[in-house]
Amino acid sequence: MSHSPDTLLLDRLKEGDESAFEALFEKYYKMLCVNAFWFLQQEQEAKDLVQTFFMDIWDKKLYNNFQGDVKGYLHTAVRNRCLNHLKKQRIRLDHHEAFFSQYETEGPEEPDAPQDYYKQLHSSLNNITGQKRMAIQMIYLQGKRYQEAAEEMGISLNSFKTHLKRGLKLLRSTVQTKKY
Repeated sequence: MSHSPDTLLLDRLKEGDESAFEALFEKYYKMLCVNAFWFLQQEQEAKDLVQTFFMDIWDKKLYNNFQGDVKGYLHTAVRNRCLNHLKKQRIRLDHHEAFFSQYETEGPEEPDAPQDYYKQLHSSLNNITGQKRMAIQMIYLQGKRYQEAAEEMGISLNSFKTHLKRGLKLLRSTVQTKKY
């Protein structure tokens, strides 16, 4: 019974052979970077994504999920990570736009004022302390999901929502009370 080189590599990998992992990396890294670049259109982001993927393969033992066509699995996994990355970028951009457009409608109408208004907005955000500020930054500036941010802060989802709500309320009151 003949085994393909990838099957033999996979068997060695499942036995914990680091040299098999290095061989897998050498064989597929460049191809996966090209595939990632096709989606992301940024070379460094593509390389970082593929590098992180390979670290996950080893650290999280993702190679145990490989069945059959290793090349196909790697290609599909990188494609999915690229699509998720693009989705997170879009969500982050949407949150940024929503955050700042909320204040544009309430902002001053003089031509020179918007720049000062944004400075005041950032200054007001910096004056908010603790978990309220962290919640606002994680959602609106970093584009994280509520659950992800709550876990990172080490609090429950409901506590996180409360901090976010109170932080936004403070931010609104500070920005609205300071008129130009």
